[in-house]
Amino acid sequence: MYDKRKKMAVKLHREGANIIVALFLILAMVSVTAFLFIKPIVIPWIVASVSLLAFLLVLNFFRSPLRDFKGDREGVVVSSADGTVVALEEVFEDKYLHSRAIQISVFMTVFNVHANWYPVDGTVECADYSPGRFRAAYLPKSSSENEHSSVVIKTPSGHRVLMRQIAGAIARRIVTYAYPGCEANISSHMGFIKFGSRIDIYLPADSKILVKIGDKTTGGITPIAYLNKTQE
Repeated sequence: MYDKRKKMAVKLHREGANIIVALFLILAMVSVTAFLFIKPIVIPWIVASVSLLAFLLVLNFFRSPLRDFKGDREGVVVSSADGTVVALEEVFEDKYLHSRAIQISVFMTVFNVHANWYPVDGTVECADYSPGRFRAAYLPKSSSENEHSSVVIKTPSGHRVLMRQIAGAIARRIVTYAYPGCEANISSHMGFIKFGSRIDIYLPADSKILVKIGDKTTGGITPIAYLNKTQE
């Protein structure tokens, strides 16, 4: 849960702890070995520089900003991820919502933050993992064919919103913290996708959409839609 008392703006995500430690030890061993046994000296320095760059890239990948949405939360839908809007279309979601819905997809590159936020406040109704393929996440069929995790959230006004984490060609692990009955909060992490890749958000068809394809979003901060009138 997001803690407003924390003063740090950015920290490292816990999902990267083991990877960061293991990578540091491996790269340190490689660099030390290069300095001990490889000549001329320029080669070990190149090895050390490449190792440092690789380590910094992994640190950057696992950064975990602490964010707090400042706007009015009533009816707002906020992006679940940092990235670029790559799909915006009306579909029929027949597995969880059983109705027409607006699908908004945000693609994350390896340079984006890969923590995922809840798109709306409410209560988690369902959290479901589905194994699958590891195709490029920007492909349309990746939403259903790739490994993914689906979370359905019911808002205080009665709307049901589906958020789906999708693995990509590089991603090999989806982490989902949501479980049925838990509280969904826009400023809280819902999960993490390691080295990937895309999130889909399915909204009621009458929602007011605030983004378009190509727009950049910031997870937990950028409003992407407003839900319509209170559900009966």
